[in-house]
Amino acid sequence: MKAFTMPDFYVPYPARLNPHLERSRAHTMAWARDMGMLDAPKPGGGVVWTAEELDRMDYALMCAYTHPDCDGPALDLVTDWYVWVFFFDDHFLELFKHSRDFAGAQAYLDRLELFMTDTSPEPENPAEAGLADLWRRTIPHMSGAWRERFVVSTHNLMVESMWELENIDRGRVANPIEYVQMRRRVGGAPWSANLVEFAAGAEVPAHLAATRPLQVLADTFSDAVHLRNDLFSYQREVAEEGENSNAVLVLERFLGIPAQEAAERVNDLLTSRLQQFETTALTEVPALLADHAIPPHEQAAVALYAKGLQDWQSGGHEWHMRSSRYMNEGMATQPKGLGMSTLRIGAGKRVRQHSHVPFERVGPQPAPEFHLPYPLRMSPHLDAARRYSVGWARETGFLDGVVWDEARFKGIDLAHCASMINADGTLEEVCLATDWLTWGTYGDDYYPVAFGATRDVARAKALNERLKAVMRDSPPEPVEPMERGLADLWRRTAGNLPERARDGFRTAVEEMIDSWVWELENQAANRIPDPIDYIEMRRRTFGSDMTASLARLAAAEVVPAEIYQTRVMRELETAAQDYACFTNDLFSYQKEIEFEGELHNMVLVVENFLDVDRVTARAIVADLMNERMRQFEHILANGLPALLARVGDPGVGRVLERHAAMLKDWMAGIMEWHRRCVRYQEPELLRLRAESLAPLPRLSLLPSGLGTSAVRLRAAR
Repeated sequence: MKAFTMPDFYVPYPARLNPHLERSRAHTMAWARDMGMLDAPKPGGGVVWTAEELDRMDYALMCAYTHPDCDGPALDLVTDWYVWVFFFDDHFLELFKHSRDFAGAQAYLDRLELFMTDTSPEPENPAEAGLADLWRRTIPHMSGAWRERFVVSTHNLMVESMWELENIDRGRVANPIEYVQMRRRVGGAPWSANLVEFAAGAEVPAHLAATRPLQVLADTFSDAVHLRNDLFSYQREVAEEGENSNAVLVLERFLGIPAQEAAERVNDLLTSRLQQFETTALTEVPALLADHAIPPHEQAAVALYAKGLQDWQSGGHEWHMRSSRYMNEGMATQPKGLGMSTLRIGAGKRVRQHSHVPFERVGPQPAPEFHLPYPLRMSPHLDAARRYSVGWARETGFLDGVVWDEARFKGIDLAHCASMINADGTLEEVCLATDWLTWGTYGDDYYPVAFGATRDVARAKALNERLKAVMRDSPPEPVEPMERGLADLWRRTAGNLPERARDGFRTAVEEMIDSWVWELENQAANRIPDPIDYIEMRRRTFGSDMTASLARLAAAEVVPAEIYQTRVMRELETAAQDYACFTNDLFSYQKEIEFEGELHNMVLVVENFLDVDRVTARAIVADLMNERMRQFEHILANGLPALLARVGDPGVGRVLERHAAMLKDWMAGIMEWHRRCVRYQEPELLRLRAESLAPLPRLSLLPSGLGTSAVRLRAAR
């Protein structure tokens, strides 16, 4: 019996078929046989694949649909890559997932990575033989920058199989945020995006690959590929093979809903990610190319890459409806294209995303139950930091009455927050942390006032360029409070750092201020963000990415940068970041929704996406927080010790353990500050509203003259 009925999919573009299909079918069957994939033994008898099974799975058809425009040799090579990756997945399953052979699995993966080098050993199994052959045939066609990205993608899809294996062994189902992040690493779609560059002959320019628009194209592509695959593969993976790495199962468990409803929710998220891809491709990518004056040949490469990703989505959907590997009985092939059905599926989501009415009366919201197992600690330098911070904020120009005055600043009490998250710091360190919190919080308040009401995104971008210049060699003279504050902080923080650490911290600051512009653009479009995009950008808007980067600076030369990019450290940090970000969203809900007309709050995002009331949405956000905390505890108890044993360096171990302790203090301090701070309490919000309705100097920031009174009133509110 099927676990659920397939939902209606949003497939806005028809699939197209490469004319070289039959050539690649014949080629890849012969190649798989030559590599030994058709007689690779299972531990319990039989073989992993037979020729008949490979023929039925028809990976050549998949590649002909997903890469409809490449020539025959390119299609052959791409098809071989997919045969290899699916064989690897099934081979690993048979050898290690069923037996729970962790040591054998790790040795298998460690050795497999040797075949992505110029001097690889002699292959000992079909997975090694296939990878060695593919590496030799692919690398000469691509640049060194592409090769580095492809190595990372291939590394992730191989080594993160251990995450799946560990979860199966523990009977553990991931929380939704962890699942989406990890599925990108283990699922292989970022790797597929790299192969799109090869097949389309359109390598992404290296200097653009890490920008937000190009990264969002890759991430939305990846998420959509994986979510679609999870829907089609649920029956085989979960019901028949006992896998627990599937988005439908994740939502079943997290939301406590039946499989059919969970499948519908996964499809909603799939639709949202496809629409985020479209929005990014049509708005953010052209703006990026224009802002950076990208030359025509690089613009053409980016356009072909985006088109290649789009073709992959439609072709991948068509193949899933045809392959024997998946649950597709009774489904009509060939998507509806631009028919009314798929347009209706997409239109409903878009309308709700853009239909929020701001300044709704919501009232005070009770704090839910939080799982916070770590004690609160306080620096003895709190009083001194409070006295110091007022003087610094005044000298910098933050207390001029435009956004803050001295009474409001003292009420926010950022020294209190800094003293809890830097409990063991010196007075100088606590004061520096207070100043960074002051600068970031002021900027978060300043951008909506200065640029939000007037929708002046261009001026916000211009300020960002001046702020970025402050952090470069030979910076300009700062001319306004944001620039003065950053100039002083940058001098005190980054002056003596090694170049690698300084560059990483600069990037974190730049991403934070750029995320404030992202908020302004959403506000101008009255667009509630897609849930995944919101979570990932929230880490930047809240400054938690910058906070994590700041915490690493002291030991930048002790811990290699790649260790912080491992699954264990990345998940440890993002779990803590999400806990802190959602803490802010729950406590600031009334302030942002009722008093500021904001769209960027996780509770509102959940309300909109799941179409539920705010009480239900708050409970879901609290559950997400608590699950992220449990994941944090799980990593501390299991993942971190295993990582430290693997690294084998006591000095690195001590630094990483201190970093984990800092994250505990950070979460506990953020929670306590929100509980005590007047910034989110209704009496303070009403007091500030009453003040803002009186004529104030701050209105000089806004336009004057006929027709602008509504803008002025909105900004004041």
